[in-house]
Amino acid sequence: MSPGTAAGHNEGRPRSLPRQILALAVPALGALVVEPLFLLADTAIIGRLGTEPLAGAALGTTVMQTVVGLMIFLAYSTTPAVARFLGAGKHGRALAAGRDGVWLAVLLGTGLALAGGAFGRELLSRMGADAAVLDHAWAYLLWSLPGLPAMLLVFAAVGTLRGLQDTKTPLVVAGVGFTANALLNLVLVHVLGMGVAGAALGTSAAQWGMAITYLMMLAPRLRAHGVSLMPDPLGLRSACTVGGWMFLRTLSLRAAIVATVLAATDLGPEVLAAHQVAFVVFSTMAFALDALAIAAQALIGRELGAGRKQDAQRMTRLMILWSLGFGVVTGLVVALSAPWAPLLFTPDEQVAAGITVALLVLAASQPLAGFVFILDGVLMGAGDVAYLAVAGLVTLGIYLPVLWWVSALDHEGPAGILWLWMAFAVVFMGARALTLGLRILTDRWMRLGEPGRERRPR
Repeated sequence: MSPGTAAGHNEGRPRSLPRQILALAVPALGALVVEPLFLLADTAIIGRLGTEPLAGAALGTTVMQTVVGLMIFLAYSTTPAVARFLGAGKHGRALAAGRDGVWLAVLLGTGLALAGGAFGRELLSRMGADAAVLDHAWAYLLWSLPGLPAMLLVFAAVGTLRGLQDTKTPLVVAGVGFTANALLNLVLVHVLGMGVAGAALGTSAAQWGMAITYLMMLAPRLRAHGVSLMPDPLGLRSACTVGGWMFLRTLSLRAAIVATVLAATDLGPEVLAAHQVAFVVFSTMAFALDALAIAAQALIGRELGAGRKQDAQRMTRLMILWSLGFGVVTGLVVALSAPWAPLLFTPDEQVAAGITVALLVLAASQPLAGFVFILDGVLMGAGDVAYLAVAGLVTLGIYLPVLWWVSALDHEGPAGILWLWMAFAVVFMGARALTLGLRILTDRWMRLGEPGRERRPR
């Protein structure tokens, strides 16, 4: 039995499609939930040092999270490449694709860390930090930079394991890493008195611990299949090409999010505060939807790599139905909590009213968000990255003029947040749904076979 076939079987019997999806999606959801806990642990530990250290850490964290967020393509581009080779029955080539992704992550992480060391303090100063806040921000960023190559390596290693149909190992490693991070930070910050720098150093050390763990897992597999530990220039170039398209796609999403924040700022502090809360809820609800998208990347990549077009189509239809169902469920949860949830975040009645309005719009748009997330994952799994990048730019081109128009309305309070979230949840997400939905209507995205040797469906 080939590795690709084995992934969908259990003790010689085919595993049902729902079980295959859940076997990947549930552990992926757990790992996604663990990821923001790293930031939460840092914030909680640093918060006890005082206002200036916390403000400085907030700026340093903003820079790090922006860079790391843009590099998430290292996981999303590695997963389908590995899965397609796995589906084609070429386990060694699958591992080689993962290895090349890891090397790309290390090279990018090292370059970004050196750039951060050279220009980071000036960047923080231009962001408005000065005096003690600037010192704390720079201390946090400086001691976070050594961990940047490890963070990106972890992305690529997780993408490799997902492509190999394994989402349980990343969950375990992330859980142990979070625990180690919290303990290290407590000791370095409050026992050894290293302050903000200690929190950053603890996180860097935890990330390197996770990275080394993944390397210790992957290296024996590479040797067992006769795969060199050194990168293949052609494989590295392929990873760069795919990664470049994925970076462009991610950059367009980040640009839309930042533009929305800027529009909220123009509409006044009440709108900005309400938007911040609503977006946190949106991001939280996205975990469940993103877990399905990760399963889609791995499963669709495997099926197309094996040339099983009909199975890929069947998986796509089922996962679309599931994503719409999850969207309805999460939408109901948000709608039911909309009247009272704002009380957890603010005593200001106008801000609370704005949060309620935003949450109701968010609730109504959750099925649409589910549709977008799953199609994103399906097309990533198919390796249709150039289309995703172009679609992202088209969507941004549609959204930005609408956002400018909303800002020009100059509404404040609940009216302002209503128009802002209608723009984000309906226009932006709707444009994404349209561009991705049109693509999925045809079979042009369904390239069959291993990467670089795809066979168009007949």
